[in-house]
Amino acid sequence: MIYTPQTKKALNLCFEAHKDQRDKSGQPYVFHPFHLAEQMTDEATTIAAMLHDVVEDTDYTLEDLANMGFDATVIGALRLLTHDDDTPYMDYVAQIKSNPVAKAVKLADLRHNSDLSRLDAPTERDYERKAKYAAAIDLLLG
Repeated sequence: MIYTPQTKKALNLCFEAHKDQRDKSGQPYVFHPFHLAEQMTDEATTIAAMLHDVVEDTDYTLEDLANMGFDATVIGALRLLTHDDDTPYMDYVAQIKSNPVAKAVKLADLRHNSDLSRLDAPTERDYERKAKYAAAIDLLLG
């Protein structure tokens, strides 16, 4: 993990925003963004990894995050990483490809979410989601 004043702020916000949430396996959700952040190599990607689901899954907005002092590079990546349900999934992924910060975070996100060993009893739906994520990884890397 990269520790700077901004990454520590993101770490605290991530914990606060997700502290009562659980993932599909019943684990505390905050382990997921922490896992992604551990893989990042600079301040912007570390912050974006921590905050990648905050706007999508909580009441925080991009404006809230900007007002907290997160810079335009991070806010731009988070804007791309926040999936609008009106945008088809692969179109959403294609938009991410143009932004190096968002792309690094999304690749880590897709890989972690594709790890079915995290689940006690994967279902057919989980295998279908894994195939969708494999296609998304191919799109980002292609």
